[in-house]
Amino acid sequence: MNPLDQLTLDQLRARRSIKWSLYEPDVLPMWVAEMDVLLADPIREALEGALAIGDTGYPGSWPLVDEFVAFADRRWGWAVDPKLVAPAAGVIPAYVDAFIEDTEPGDEIVITSPVYPPFTTYLRQAGRVVREAPLTADLRLDVAALEEALEAATAPAEGSTTRRRAGLLLCNPHNPGGAVHTRQELEAVAAIANRLDVTVVSDEIHAPIVYSGAEFTPYLSVDGGERGIAIQSASKAFNLAAMPAAQMIAGTERRAWLAQYRKGAHGHATHLGTIAGTVAYRDGESWLDALLQGLEANRDTLHAFVSDQLPGVTVSRNEGTFLAWLDFRGTAAAGARDLGEEPSKLLLEEGRVALNPGTHFGLGGAGHARLNFAAPPAVLDEGLSRIASVVTG
Repeated sequence: MNPLDQLTLDQLRARRSIKWSLYEPDVLPMWVAEMDVLLADPIREALEGALAIGDTGYPGSWPLVDEFVAFADRRWGWAVDPKLVAPAAGVIPAYVDAFIEDTEPGDEIVITSPVYPPFTTYLRQAGRVVREAPLTADLRLDVAALEEALEAATAPAEGSTTRRRAGLLLCNPHNPGGAVHTRQELEAVAAIANRLDVTVVSDEIHAPIVYSGAEFTPYLSVDGGERGIAIQSASKAFNLAAMPAAQMIAGTERRAWLAQYRKGAHGHATHLGTIAGTVAYRDGESWLDALLQGLEANRDTLHAFVSDQLPGVTVSRNEGTFLAWLDFRGTAAAGARDLGEEPSKLLLEEGRVALNPGTHFGLGGAGHARLNFAAPPAVLDEGLSRIASVVTG
């Protein structure tokens, strides 16, 4: 059964999560990365069991790390040493903590734009300077641009010959657009980072959401990735944002670093998030496989609709994630309506459909919007029709 085809629009509108409560009731929300699904039965049953006995304290004996390690081996053939995995409060706290350990306020962190907006906001809040290395036009890593940005980020300060410390925050699979970085791409990144002594942190929260024809490659598994840090979580693939839990995985050359990290004061995963993540990794793969089929069908529906019904608009051909990147810059040349630098504004005002504003994603965002296609097929169809009503208006 397709997990995306179990809830009606009326049932979804009863939700009080931010996706369904931020806008007026007539707005169709297709923005934030929440999926319109029920929990996988094993996860729901485990959580209901915990709530029934008031098991809502601090994290305890649920074997999240061990089940993640087993999942990584089954899913990707990635042999992870459990001693190199540390539970974390969530993906964002984990990557901020990693850079706090390895860099100082004022140091630069390179990101590959357009990219998930909290990469910028949280790093700046931590006192780091963000430098953007734009992706290619087809939303893949631009190794030359990345090397140029990392060279600049590590360039010696005036009067010094010592290179500065810097970091690189990767997003794999990439959000937005869903590019799944290849082993060759990641090895090129690792070679540059290691030459410049740059700390690479790979946000791999979307790793389980990869479609046919693509293959997820963990950064720590590539040649040169041994000095990196990866962040994983079950939260995106199993829709568990309300119950945070993540895993920080250190590369094999970072054992001493991880031991030092463990001595620090860091937030911890929630108990319910630990339960949910453990069960997701252990018992959720059949549900995940059904979800991927539904998501891939939705992706294909989106691609066909844009090609046939939205003149001048192009859309990412997602290899992974459920977060598509729509480019509206060609509409006027195609005889359709010019939606300007922030298409999401008119789509919300006139079409009553909410997408993420492209400019929030950094360089390359103007004229774009991000669309979440993890919705029931009927809801996706309605949202696309609303977009068409504005574009072809």
